[in-house]
Amino acid sequence: MQSVTRLTLLLCAAWAAALLYGEMGAYWAARLSCSWPSSSSSPPSSLSPNNHVKIAVVADPQLMDSTSLGLPPSSIALQAAEFYTDLNMRRSFQSVVLPFKPDVLLFLGDHFDGGPYMSNEEWHESLSRFKHIFSMNEHITNPNIPIYYLSGNHDIGYSAFHKIHPEVISRYEKEFGSRNYQFSAGKVDFVVVDAQTLDGAKESKERSSSWEFIKALSPGNKTNPKVLLTHIPLYRPDNSPCGPHRSSPVINQRVSNAAMDQGITYQNYLSKETSDLLLHLLKPVLVLSGHDHDQCTVVHPTPFGPVTEHTLGTISWQQGNLYPSFMLLSSGPKLPANSTDIEHEVLTNLCFLPKQTHIYIWYIFQFVVTLLLLILWPTNGLRSLPYVNSFVSFMRSVAAELFSRTKEKDDEEDGEYEMVWDAEGSMHLVKKAVARTPSTSSDSRTTGRGNVVARPTARKNQPEPDSSVLVEMSSEMISEDGGKVPRSSKLKIRRVLQRLFRVIQSIVVIAALNVPLYMMLLFKDWIDR
Repeated sequence: MQSVTRLTLLLCAAWAAALLYGEMGAYWAARLSCSWPSSSSSPPSSLSPNNHVKIAVVADPQLMDSTSLGLPPSSIALQAAEFYTDLNMRRSFQSVVLPFKPDVLLFLGDHFDGGPYMSNEEWHESLSRFKHIFSMNEHITNPNIPIYYLSGNHDIGYSAFHKIHPEVISRYEKEFGSRNYQFSAGKVDFVVVDAQTLDGAKESKERSSSWEFIKALSPGNKTNPKVLLTHIPLYRPDNSPCGPHRSSPVINQRVSNAAMDQGITYQNYLSKETSDLLLHLLKPVLVLSGHDHDQCTVVHPTPFGPVTEHTLGTISWQQGNLYPSFMLLSSGPKLPANSTDIEHEVLTNLCFLPKQTHIYIWYIFQFVVTLLLLILWPTNGLRSLPYVNSFVSFMRSVAAELFSRTKEKDDEEDGEYEMVWDAEGSMHLVKKAVARTPSTSSDSRTTGRGNVVARPTARKNQPEPDSSVLVEMSSEMISEDGGKVPRSSKLKIRRVLQRLFRVIQSIVVIAALNVPLYMMLLFKDWIDR
């Protein structure tokens, strides 16, 4: 039983280590593996914190709701999925994003999953979850850090939806502000556009207002570089390479139009005409987008030079991306008028979050291994197995042989010698004879009168037999006529029950030590600070 106890304690330590890393250490590792972008060729004066604004960019949280899995809102499965998804994003935000101490937070759209289709009650419930996940109810982000939002198709729908349900736009704008606006950070202008309306029906007022905003931006003002922020990525040819950070196959263009030219019902990218016009009117130095849920970097050729677009992956592990991420962006000072190096104006660094799916897979694997070890582990340890016992006996015999040879050699070296002179006058060294006292056996001792000798039992140093062997020995009973009556079936059941009780006992011990640890790690990040 001591072997089983040692195994149980070892499994307890293994589970504690796995939980500490999966629930806490993995986020520390993600934090240490990323940093704010910097350029070694930047002038020293431009590296001053007063000249650079640090922006953390998050894309597609897409909070799960009753529209996500087709489950009723009261379903336990849906509530569990919502809890673990929300917890993972909150932990990622608090343990990885916020420790970088950004000056600005930027969300690239799709805050909710079923935003256009939820009732007001469910929408406000999701809004409360969104604020809790990203610490907006806490002093840590409100009002110290400015937050800017983009509208996504999962927030307000596409242009064809707006004509039927215009209330979703007013509901969004009431909480998150205008869908088309501009803000400045570090002498760089960030232009936010409602990409869902740009390819809408020509008579749509939402489409008209978006284009009027874009054209109203001073096209002749070249003092500040511009960064275009759009939830839906710009057009790119089919099968365009997305760079080394892509983890899923490239998604090509797909557009669905409503009947009677009533607008778009779905699109993966903006149309080529819309994308070219945006680039021509705004002339951005950088484009940031979301919507795709996976990382993609493309370069758009334009008459005024190439423009890089970074499509960010989702921050949620439940949205089809095994490698969730966010971006750190440094908005630097403006360059001289004759400078063409736009790298120093806006610097970006893509950062990856813990692979939560892999962590949960590891938990399942470790649970299976734990059960197998507890079920198959011998009562007296591995030495009770025949092959292991033979191996240990062989190694002991080898060690005994080596030590015995060493002792004989030492005896020869440590012996005493004397000088002997022969008849011719030559000297010889002759080893002295050593008188050996007869050894008394330690196995026999006189303990009383006469010839009575007490000998220690030979079973003293023998391993304790396996409980299964003891059960097997008692499986045969002597009948009245001297024959043996087998009772194997009952004893097999008894042996199985004993093994089952032992497994349950060990699991209870492991759970008693690790479940409180797991609950503490869960709720330390869930409770508002």
